[in-house]
Order: sequence, then C-alpha cells, then structure tokens
Amino acid sequence: MQEDPRKVFLIGLTTSQGNLDYELEELANLAKANNLEPVETFTQKLERPNPGTYFGKGKVEELGNAVKTYEVDLIVVNDELSPSQIRNLEKMTEATVVDRTGLILEIFAQRAQTKVAKLQVQLARLQYQLPRLRTSMSISLDQQTGTGGAGFTSRGSGETKLEQSRQRITSQMVHVRQELTELDKSEHTRAMQRRNNNLPNVALVGYTNAGKSTLMNRLLSRFGIGSETDESKQVFEKDMLFATLNTTVRQLTLPDKRQFLLSDTVGFVSKLPHNLVAAFKSTLQEAAHADLILHVVDVSDEHYQNMMATTEKTLTEIGITDKPVITVYNKADKASLHYPEISGDHTITVSALNSESQDALIDLIVKHIFKDSKIVTLHISFDKNDVVAQLAAQHKFITEEYDETGSWLTVELSKFERNLFQQYIVNTTSVDS
Repeated sequence: MQEDPRKVFLIGLTTSQGNLDYELEELANLAKANNLEPVETFTQKLERPNPGTYFGKGKVEELGNAVKTYEVDLIVVNDELSPSQIRNLEKMTEATVVDRTGLILEIFAQRAQTKVAKLQVQLARLQYQLPRLRTSMSISLDQQTGTGGAGFTSRGSGETKLEQSRQRITSQMVHVRQELTELDKSEHTRAMQRRNNNLPNVALVGYTNAGKSTLMNRLLSRFGIGSETDESKQVFEKDMLFATLNTTVRQLTLPDKRQFLLSDTVGFVSKLPHNLVAAFKSTLQEAAHADLILHVVDVSDEHYQNMMATTEKTLTEIGITDKPVITVYNKADKASLHYPEISGDHTITVSALNSESQDALIDLIVKHIFKDSKIVTLHISFDKNDVVAQLAAQHKFITEEYDETGSWLTVELSKFERNLFQQYIVNTTSVDS
C-alpha cells in the first residue's frame, strides 16, 4: 500500500534563460510521480542563483517561515544545487532540500526494472551523492543506493563517517562500472548480430510520456510475430513519467513480408542530469545506430515545442545529429487535430490508437528505409530452390513464373539484397517506374 503523499514546497528562479512556468509545471509532475504533493510554489527573479543560498537572503527567510507555518519538511528546487547551497538552505529553513537532479534520479531508481537500467541509475546516483555527503538528501540516498530506492517519503536517519562514506561510494562506483562494462559487451554482441541481419533499424525517441511505448505496442500487435498473444513481447505502457527506462528492440514484418527492427528508448525531460544522460548513453545506442528516427511528440501538450527542443538537445548531447528524422505528432485526438495527416516526407500527425494513423506511419517509414529498393527480375534454376525459399520467406513476389530452365521471379530488393543475389538478376527497374 502506497504511503500518503509527502507535502512539499517547489521553488525556482525566474532568469533570462528558460521558461519557469513550464519548468515548474514539469517539476510538479515529477514531484507527483515520486508521491510528493506540492502545496505551495516560491519564485524569485534573479539573473543568476545566489552562490550560497540559491534564493536571496530575504526570500530564504520567507521560505523558512512558510516551512513552519505549513509544517512542510521538504523543499524541491527547480535547478541542480551545489553541496554548499543545499547545506545552507537546509540550515536556514530547517527542512530537507532536494534539487531537480536528485528528484529525477529517485524516479529513475523506482522505475528501473532491468539489471542494466538499475546499474545505470545506481552509477548516476553514486556520482551525484559523492560531493553531497554532508546533506540530508545524502542520508536518503545512502540508505537506498543499490537497493532499488525507497523514495523521499521514507524518513531515514543515520550517517557514516565522511571519509568512510567517500571510500565506500568510490568502491561501489568501480564495481558498478565493471558490471556495466561486462553487460555492455553482451549487448554490443547482440546489437552487432541485429545489424548483421541487415534489417533496417527504426528508433522511437521523444519526451517522456509522449506515447512512444503505446505506438510501439500498437504496431507490434499488428506486425510483430506472436505479439498479439504474447505479452512478454509488448513493452511496458503506462500514463506516467519515465515508464520505459530500458531500450526494447522488436522485429516487425509487413504484409509484403518486408521486415525492420523497431526500438523503444528512454524518454527525455528538460534539465535531464548529465550523469544520467552519460549513464544511459549505452542504452540509447540503438538510436545512434538507427537508419531512421521517429521523434514522437505529444502535440496535445501546450508545451510540446519546448519538449521537442529538449529532445533535440539531448540527442545532440549524445552525438546523434546526422540521422534522418520523421516527426510524429501524436495524440492528435486529444488536440482535436485532423489525423492521419502527412506533411512532406518528414512530418506526420497521428493518434497511436488509430489503425489508419498506424498505416500512414508505416507507409512513411517504408518510404524512408526502403528508398534504395528496386524491382528486379531473377532467373533461378530448379537446383537452387533454397534461394527461392530464402526470397519467399522475406518477400512477396510481384510475379512468379516457371519454364523448363527454372523460376522467373519479379521482386523488390534492397541494395544489399541486390548485391547478395546479383548472379540471378536479369533485369532491374526503379520502384517508381
């Protein structure tokens, strides 16, 4: 049974950079995702945070008085704070202070399901905790690191000696990195095997809760082998922040037997902690190696343009800058927009739950990933029936005829396949001709 939400204050600075209203709304959602209940928001207009206390002295005093009045013992800050800022704020307000980075790390710890995801989050939390050992937040992290996370609703106590804590955390980081290195090797081998199959790879990316997993599951239910009855083939889908932390790769087979890989990746959020981005970089390698990226956007959210900018910025941070992208404006039904609607070759408006939208998206994907395909005529002698069987398993023949010399097949092949079956090709034409 879940505990009652812990009441918290949200605080943030209005500066010339950023959109505070949007960030605070998102911070409130992050807090609620961690079973926290925002009861009041405090803001101050400053060009830059006070280096010692984040807020100015007068505002900190106001915050401290409000803590006593509302009987709130936790303050959530919209930015990442230095260890000294956290200590000073805690001393002056007599409340525990959690910054945005710590909050996101806690949510990730609760959401992580796979061994890799748990280790990646653990590493990020240890890196974050190391310089913050004198803060109240460190006590919570100290109790939870490596044990799955109990949330900020747990009010633990107790600290080890500072130097012992540093040594223990450093040792844990070394151990976690070693484990991740071994798991990365295994995943790298599996990824290479997938790429050696020469199937095009399409990666879903986007803001958390944009509908990536919903879209993937709907496509899987129609085009994935066994997915309709096997729930293990589906990806976790729920209307909440960071429902998916691990990358899932599935194979789709279209009615014409053409195949491609579809991968679902961790969602993004503004001010995503750098340690977390680095920790999840290996998880996002499917996007880095994709032939096509589907940038899924919740167009029903009034801040969707900010969300798009965050996703693009994060992709740039992990080195994904030169991939073809289709922008998928999802949840058009909630935004009262017409769907499906294609605009050019790189934009589509859809509802992931709508079959016509799914068909339109598949058509657009096919246009991109099979753009080098050509229609060829092959002549294959009867003693090469294994070649015909290989082609038949992955393609729907346009024409299929026989004479005394063998099989005459007309089929659409990719560039790789044309090279593979070059000795049997007698004629080639473009797909559009």
